[in-house]
Amino acid sequence: MTPTAGSTLSRVHELLAAHRYSVAESGEGVLSIIEVDSGLTIQAVLSGEILFLSLTCATVPAARITPEIMRKMLASDNGISTSHFQLYDGNEGVTITLNNFCKLQDLGADDEDDILSCVGFLMADAVHARDLIGQDIQ
Repeated sequence: MTPTAGSTLSRVHELLAAHRYSVAESGEGVLSIIEVDSGLTIQAVLSGEILFLSLTCATVPAARITPEIMRKMLASDNGISTSHFQLYDGNEGVTITLNNFCKLQDLGADDEDDILSCVGFLMADAVHARDLIGQDIQ
């Protein structure tokens, strides 16, 4: 029997909660994942077999996103090796996010390891992002 998106998301919720993350549904099909020690928050959305993860770094006025900051975010040697930046225009300014994803297959041990690794890498990349562009966007 193929698991439904709801049951898959529930299993992701249970897995992360068992590994010291605070997890709550923040909308239909969306999980809010908080790393309890740092307070960093990740949003997770399941689309088909792909679990998309997004961590908001900051929301800043558009004028703060300079070519120099863009070069830092896009540089291959910037220390952000497993995630990627995205920019979203909104009413409050430009939101800078770090994003990652993993493909889920049967929710076995390999998938569990992939989910935990993906979340852990995103958290580590957030620390590098703060060091990389934190001073530039304040």
